[in-house]
Amino acid sequence: MPLVCLGLSHNTAPVEVRERHAFPAARMVEALVALRDYDHVREAAMLSTCGRLEIYAELDDFESGVEQVKSFLRNFRHGDVQLDMDSYMYTLLGTQAIEHLFRVATGLDSMLIGEAEILGQIKEAYVQAQKARSLGKSLHSLFREAITAGKEARSTTRIAGESVSVATAAIDLAKAKLGSLTGKTVLVVGAGKMGSTAAKRLRLEGCAELLVANRTGERARNVVESLGSGTAIELPVLVDALSRADIVVTSTGAAHFLLTPDNVAEAMQDRAGRPLFIIDIAVPRDVDPDVAGIADVSVADIDALKGVVDVTIERRRAAIPLVEEIIGEHVERYAAWYQARVAVPVVASLVQKAEAVRQAEIERLFSRCPELTERERMLITGASLTIISKLLHSAVTRTRERATGSPEDVLAVSHMLDDLFDLRLHGRELGIPARDAVLETEAIE
Repeated sequence: MPLVCLGLSHNTAPVEVRERHAFPAARMVEALVALRDYDHVREAAMLSTCGRLEIYAELDDFESGVEQVKSFLRNFRHGDVQLDMDSYMYTLLGTQAIEHLFRVATGLDSMLIGEAEILGQIKEAYVQAQKARSLGKSLHSLFREAITAGKEARSTTRIAGESVSVATAAIDLAKAKLGSLTGKTVLVVGAGKMGSTAAKRLRLEGCAELLVANRTGERARNVVESLGSGTAIELPVLVDALSRADIVVTSTGAAHFLLTPDNVAEAMQDRAGRPLFIIDIAVPRDVDPDVAGIADVSVADIDALKGVVDVTIERRRAAIPLVEEIIGEHVERYAAWYQARVAVPVVASLVQKAEAVRQAEIERLFSRCPELTERERMLITGASLTIISKLLHSAVTRTRERATGSPEDVLAVSHMLDDLFDLRLHGRELGIPARDAVLETEAIE
């Protein structure tokens, strides 16, 4: 039963490809429920961010399972998905998939090394998979281990030292383009987490006027109130705001372009040649690429941030060897658990049968010897527990040791114990966790 990761990211695909595969948060559970129903997909979780779409799955069969995941993408998404899969998608198997998720969680695979947002996005992917009931023991443990590795990397190394995120990198890009932001009018479109972060940083940079636009005015007002300054506007008056702005930072979850050649051209009519710089950090994009053809308008999308390398990022690079050591430790720990997990059903069955026999014989003895005192009963019970524990110790220890080797070894031991002790295990219990083993949602700090 291989673990796999199938996906594409900023490392393999440009933004125009990634946006075709972005899953809206509102449809994540729906998508996972659909994926869960494929025969060879035992467990699944999906990580969808501005920089990547990745599906993590445990499969019954590698080739058939991967083909079913690709079939899911073809059926669930639109566009030329097959071309994208052939050209941009990668498939990682086993330890490669495990290590990759840990690199993502610790920020090593991010466009901006050590970015703050990714760990929260992995937590959200875990929660969404719990809601869809698409997690079993393997991916539950994998995501919990990845979150632990991400926290450890951030708390014990400088990989997350000083503030850097996609939103703050966008502001740095604006400064590189225009110089000081002092005296500039800036429009932030989108009042979500990245939009809020951008607005805070812009206020610190000393912009003269901050406009925050959102589909719902209430969220825009909340951002403005939290900053203590700025103006909240709603999208119907976006053209007027565009005509006033020097810089636009846009980051919404809209499924269509918000800034089009028509509304931007209309806004530029009132600017008398004053230039407009637009930074689009949304995926799918908020800005129609044709907007870049309008005179005096410059547009940068999220992929342009790859060129934003400052002293902070260079300092973070120095922490990479330490983070890789942390990743190695967590990969080894999870891999050992993953191998050993196949021994759990047979060990549990052996212990349960031994305990059932012990308890039945003790009850029979006590019924035949009613004159036994309470202390005598306790001593007999304790002795019986010790005997069972000592008898089973070698079998349990050897089975767990074999489980860290090849799967064939532990399955051979499992079958042998099943035969010797008449455990009557079913095929899937012999080292194969049940597909519908769903765990309750756990709080993640």
